[in-house]
Parts: sequence; structure tokens; C-alpha cells
Amino acid sequence: MSVPPSGQQFEIRHGDQRATIVEVGGGIREYRVGARHVLDPYPLDEMCTGAHGTPLIPWPNRLADGRYRFDGRDHQTALTEPAKHNAIHGFLRWRSWEGIDRDEHRVVMATTLHPMPGYPFTLHVEVAYELTSDGLAVTTTAENRGDWPCPYGCGSHPYLSPGDGLIDGCTLQLDAATRITTDAVRQLPTGTEPVEGTAFDFRSPRAIGDLQVDFAFTDLTRDDDGRAWTRLTGTDGAEAALWVDRHHPYIEIYTGDTLPPDKCRRGLGTEPMTCPPNAFATGEDVIRLEPGASSTTSWGVRLNT
Repeated sequence: MSVPPSGQQFEIRHGDQRATIVEVGGGIREYRVGARHVLDPYPLDEMCTGAHGTPLIPWPNRLADGRYRFDGRDHQTALTEPAKHNAIHGFLRWRSWEGIDRDEHRVVMATTLHPMPGYPFTLHVEVAYELTSDGLAVTTTAENRGDWPCPYGCGSHPYLSPGDGLIDGCTLQLDAATRITTDAVRQLPTGTEPVEGTAFDFRSPRAIGDLQVDFAFTDLTRDDDGRAWTRLTGTDGAEAALWVDRHHPYIEIYTGDTLPPDKCRRGLGTEPMTCPPNAFATGEDVIRLEPGASSTTSWGVRLNT
């Protein structure tokens, strides 16, 4: 195999930490500490499935009918989830990214989204991946390089690793007070509900078991640094802990039940999002980037043993 399906591989390291960032999609193929995976990986000789580790730009999650209105103009994108008549996770998952800055601990991946049907704007995106003593930090900066304002949202799609086995034997803690409910067919938002008294209350650590989850959560509790945390503790006692900054009011949790059999429930999708599902259609928390303006957001993950 001369060129892997995910393109050029960029490995960074810090102590016993190793992360591999890829050209196709600009995402994380692997992050481990020693032999223990922190993020569920995918093999070098396979295409990325389930958006493993990829940036979700210029919107995360689903967009009903691929249709939205911005500044008085209607836009129609391709339906990338055709069975549900949705567009999903933006435009950059299958594009080539360039490693524009790299050293042993850090790599910066970049791409430019030029005007296209459904998104006639020019958006330059850089994602910096850096390993430090505090784990892996991911910083995304998007700049409007066009002549008029554009709508923008971002997310990412890492899967916290349980170590060996399935997530069923893990405990999950996510201190979020509200779940965004969705319909069963298209998985589009129908409203919100408090998690208290429901099967989706993970404010205190509890076992996942066979619970199926594919919902966004909000009203996040934050620490003194403004970070909100999701913690997945494996049967080995190690904890994969993911944080998001204040620019991410939403975290999607996905137990991976619709993935291929060899990936099903082997990682917990834990997706930082700056806006909720279907945001381009509703306008909720969509960032308006004026010409020349930029937006920078951060999240990170580490292994606690």
C-alpha cells in the first residue's frame, strides 16, 4: 500500500504520548498513552468510519433537508445523509488538509473552503494539535476570507476509548442538566428536557450498560477554568477525560450503535459543538463571521490513571 486511505500521516509525541493526525479530513486517527488508547483509533489501511476524530465544519451534526437561509438568501447543500434527508457534519471530512507547521509535539493542519453550491463563502480553517504534559489540546481557528459575512459553527468527532472491550462495561460522567430530544426517524431536534430522573442523567458517574445514546447535551457545569468535562472510566480503572472551552455549549454523546460491527460500541463519541443540531436552519448559536473576522475554539483530552 503506497498511500493510506487517510493520506499522509503526521505523528506527534510527548513522553509516552503518541498521536497521529491525517491528511484526509484533518482529524485524529490515533491518540494513546503507552499502549493504552485514549481515543478509539481506526487502522492505517482503512478509511475513516463514523467521522472518527474529524473536524465538523462549517456546522456539526444534522441539517434538515440540507437547507438554510442566511442574510435573506436561501441555500441548498448536498444531502450527505440521504436516507434521513439531512446534510451532516459540514464539508471538510473528505477533503485534503495540509500540515503547515510541525514539530515533535505539535502539528497545524489547514485547508480553505472555497465558495461552493450551498455555501458560497470563503473560509480558511486551521486546526492545531498539541501534546503537552496535560494531554492533547485541539485549537480550531476559522477565518472569513470572503467579501461578505458567512454563517459558521464547528465541532469535532473523537471517540473516547474504553481500553479493551466495549463501552458497556464503562462508567460515564457528564455534568449536563439538559438533553436535546430528537425524533426517532431523522434525529432532528424536537425540544429539550431536564436529564434529572431520566436514563440520560450522567451528572454523577454511572454505568453505561446497554443504553443507546445519540443526543446532544447542554447546560454544562464548568470548572474554575471554564472547562466542561466528559469522563469515561474503563474496566481497567483508567479514565479518558475530555474537556471543552466556553465556546462549546453542547456535547453530543454517541454510543456508536450504528457503526460497522467491528466498531460498534468500541468507543464513545464525545463531540464538542459550538451550536446545536440543525443550527443553520434555526440560527441558534450560529456564529456570524464578518469579512476578515475569525473564531477560535479549543477542546482537549487526557488519560487519568
